[in-house]
Amino acid sequence: MSFTHMRIARPVTDLEKSFRLWSQGLGLTRLADFTDHAGFSGVMLGRKALPWHLEFTVCLAHPVTPSPGHEDLLVLYYPDNTEWQRTCRTLEEAGFTRTPSFNPYWDINGQTWRDHDGYRVVVQHQAW
Repeated sequence: MSFTHMRIARPVTDLEKSFRLWSQGLGLTRLADFTDHAGFSGVMLGRKALPWHLEFTVCLAHPVTPSPGHEDLLVLYYPDNTEWQRTCRTLEEAGFTRTPSFNPYWDINGQTWRDHDGYRVVVQHQAW
């Protein structure tokens, strides 16, 4: 049996800050949210047409410190140069920090961006 949708779930330090950063940087919208569901609050963001979305959560009773590694990457492919450049600009304007990739492969045709919790997104200028 094949799956129909993918959720990428990540603990964050500031739910609204993470939502604003990722929604502004990548043009994602709030798909759903929840408050104090068994001690967790969260927000899902994405686009209705995409077969994946991000979920950011905070644990109200026992905060979890995000601990992404240098190779924990979300890689998005943009074959169109204009759209790729625009996305890089909006990530910077939203507050992401451009950072050299640990794996130099990603710097050849892309840019790596890091959020305030250390999560990285690679904006790759090529078709998958």
